[in-house]
Amino acid sequence: MQVSRRFLRFQWLVLILIFLVVFAGSFVRMSGSGMGCPDWPKCFGKWIPPTELSELPSGYQEAYLLKRQKKVEKFCALLSKLGMASTAKRIKNDPTVYVEEAFNARKTWTEYINRLAGFLAGNAMLLGFGWLLLFYRKRKWLVLAGLNLVLMGLEAWFGSIVVATNLVPWTITVHLMLALIIIAIQLYLLHDVQNKKRADLPQNKAFQWLSWLILGITFYQMFLGTQVREAIDALVKKGYSRAEWIEQLGMPFFIHRSFSWLVLILLSYLFWKNRTEWKYQRINVAFYLLAAELFSGVALAYADMPGLVQTAHLVFASLLLAVLLMVRYDYAAARKSVY
Repeated sequence: MQVSRRFLRFQWLVLILIFLVVFAGSFVRMSGSGMGCPDWPKCFGKWIPPTELSELPSGYQEAYLLKRQKKVEKFCALLSKLGMASTAKRIKNDPTVYVEEAFNARKTWTEYINRLAGFLAGNAMLLGFGWLLLFYRKRKWLVLAGLNLVLMGLEAWFGSIVVATNLVPWTITVHLMLALIIIAIQLYLLHDVQNKKRADLPQNKAFQWLSWLILGITFYQMFLGTQVREAIDALVKKGYSRAEWIEQLGMPFFIHRSFSWLVLILLSYLFWKNRTEWKYQRINVAFYLLAAELFSGVALAYADMPGLVQTAHLVFASLLLAVLLMVRYDYAAARKSVY
């Protein structure tokens, strides 16, 4: 089924907005602005947040803490029903969950912009689903777009849980993993809508297996990266400075660093073969993204983890994952056309 160029461009816009959410979320975490808005979906009870402390009522911290406590209780009850009673108990008994931050205009507006990015992405996905429903109605596309819309709603709800639990580390990890799943589905929808066969696709089994392996390791690397970030959050709570983080990080950091070299070796081999034989453009893009990601990783390790580099590291990793997913989608489309 052929689609209009305008619809295709709109779906690319949706993907860009989703990546904008990932970037904004990473910047929020890096800047420590996650609790800049103590409630959700509003910010200090307003759709446009305050800029000065004088705009807030007296006793605002206690009022928002009470609201968060109620939400935490509901979330813990849900976890218990799902068989995660020990996790629920750990959250309820964690005193840091109930610490209310003082108003900080910079952090408030940083978090607010993050929410605006999520609002734009969610509404763009809703418009895209409506566009499909009105003009194309292909079942596969409707299922993909509908599933992604539901996941975006779940992502928004889980964002409120992240706020309610005062940024419990594992909830932030789940929040990111959901975003990556949304990106994967949006990419698949885009690939299927374009229905474009790539003439430069290498017909080589070794290439296919290596691309699968690199994709799997990259996804695992991103998961390990979230574990490293969780460990850093724990160190921050204990009062360690940035300069002390690296020496205090445990096994996840060393595994994460070691797997980076493995991905570099595998992708360097594909890059070399691609330059001499295949000429498949996506591999070149993947290699350059990996180089940027590794460079940012080295900067993190040897420059006391500068904040903006943390954000760049995650964005490069997300883009690399996206390109590797497109490689796999290219092969899936090629096999489908053969059989």
